[in-house]
Amino acid sequence: MTGAPEPMSPPARPKIPAHIVIFLAPAFLLYTIFMVWPLFDSIRLGFYTQDRAGQLEFVGLGNYERLFFEPAWSDRLWGALYNNVIFFIVHLLVQNPVALLLAALLCRPVLRLRGFYRTAIFVPVLLSQVIVGFIWQLILNPLWGVSQTVLGLIGLEGLFRPWLGLEGSALVTLSLISVWQWVGLPMILFLAALLAVPEDLVDAARIDGAGDWRIFWSIKFPLILPTVGLVTILTYIGNFNAFDLVYVMQGIVGDPNFSTDLLGLLFYRTYFGFIMQLGNPTMAAAVASVTFLIILAGLVVYQVFWQGRTTYHEL
Repeated sequence: MTGAPEPMSPPARPKIPAHIVIFLAPAFLLYTIFMVWPLFDSIRLGFYTQDRAGQLEFVGLGNYERLFFEPAWSDRLWGALYNNVIFFIVHLLVQNPVALLLAALLCRPVLRLRGFYRTAIFVPVLLSQVIVGFIWQLILNPLWGVSQTVLGLIGLEGLFRPWLGLEGSALVTLSLISVWQWVGLPMILFLAALLAVPEDLVDAARIDGAGDWRIFWSIKFPLILPTVGLVTILTYIGNFNAFDLVYVMQGIVGDPNFSTDLLGLLFYRTYFGFIMQLGNPTMAAAVASVTFLIILAGLVVYQVFWQGRTTYHEL
C-alpha cells in the first residue's frame, strides 16, 4: 500500500538573466529620474501653495477648488478643456479617416510611385512645429499671404477669410493645419497593419466574388481594429498634450480672445506668468495634474472598453 501522493510544488518562477537587468538598468534609471519622479513631484506640488518668501504651505485640495470654482481660473480651465476636445474631435474625424484612406490606396499593388507618395505624405511629420506654424502664418496672412491668390485662381476668392483672426474659425483652422502635418504618422501605422493582412483571405474573398470595397470592410478592417484603437489613443494623448503649434501661431493666450487656448497654454502661462501677472508654480502643478488625469482616464477607457474587446474578437 502506497502512501498519499506528495503535493505538487508550484513551478519556479523564471529568473531574469543578469545581463538583461544590466542592459535595462540605465534606461529604467533615466526614465525614473526624468519622467516618473517629475510626474509624482508635480502631483505633490499641486497640494501646496507658495508664499512671497517662496515657502511651501500645504493646502490640500485648495488649489483644485480655486481651479474649478473660482471664476478667474475656472473660466480659463473649462474654455481650454472645451477647445482641447474640439481639437481632438477634428483630428479624430478628419486626420484618422484620411490616413486610413491614404493607407488603403497606397497598399494597392497597381499604384505606381507608391514609395514616393508615402515619403511625401510622411515628410511633414519630420518638420519642426515652429517651421510649420511660421509657414502657415505666411500662407494664411490676409495682407501678403498666398491663400487669397490661390483661391482666386480657382474661382473661390469669395471664400477667403482671415481664418486665424476670427474666433469662430481660428481653432478649426489650427486643427486642420495640425492634421496636415501629422496625417502621415497614422497613415504609416494603418499601412503596416493592412500589409500584414494574410493574402490568402483576400484571394479567397475574390474567388467568392467579393469586390475591393467588400474585402476592405468585411476582411481587412476587422483585422486592423487593434491598430485603429492604437491610433485613436495616440491621437487623444497627442492632442491633449498639444502646445507648440498653437503657441507659435496664436501666442501664449490662444488668440483671438482665448478661442484657441488649450490646456498646454494654460499650464505654460500659469507657471511662467504673462503680461503683468507673475507665475504660480503650485497652480500650474494643479493644471498639469488635471491634464494628466484626463489623459489617464482616456487610457483606462481604451484598456477596458477597446483593447479588451479587440483581444476577445481576435481570440
